[in-house]
Amino acid sequence: MHLKVLWPGRTQNLHLKNLQEEYLRRINTLGRCSLVQTKEAKGLPESESEKIKEIEGRVLEEKLDNDYLVCLFDKGCEMDSRQFAVFMDRTAMNQPHAISFVVGGFLGLSDRLLKKADTLLSLSRMTLSHELTRVVLLEQIYRALSILKGRKYAK
Repeated sequence: MHLKVLWPGRTQNLHLKNLQEEYLRRINTLGRCSLVQTKEAKGLPESESEKIKEIEGRVLEEKLDNDYLVCLFDKGCEMDSRQFAVFMDRTAMNQPHAISFVVGGFLGLSDRLLKKADTLLSLSRMTLSHELTRVVLLEQIYRALSILKGRKYAK
């Protein structure tokens, strides 16, 4: 199973960056996961949110190849950790390419990218910052792989 996690920009919060690196290290002991950080759109006012999301979305799309696309979206489907593990396992069995998880920037993802998604996934009904979402997603990927490998992991 090859996984990719993509998002625009770099994580600025050092504590969250350290957690994200730790979970990525753990994931790679169980499978193969690459982190792709693209450039975020800069120099535009937040009032140009659709343009910002479109620019970031196009750069993210360039990194996708023929991947199975999972976009994180607040109105996406919710799963518990075991359901997420089964979803990843079934998707990997039926998908010769990578499973790519895409997290938007602080404004979210473009409509164009959301429409291309094979799955829209919500990590919570609560709003999380885009940087915290990155860590939560990586933790859940690690948890899912641990479940699939039969490893014990804290509940």
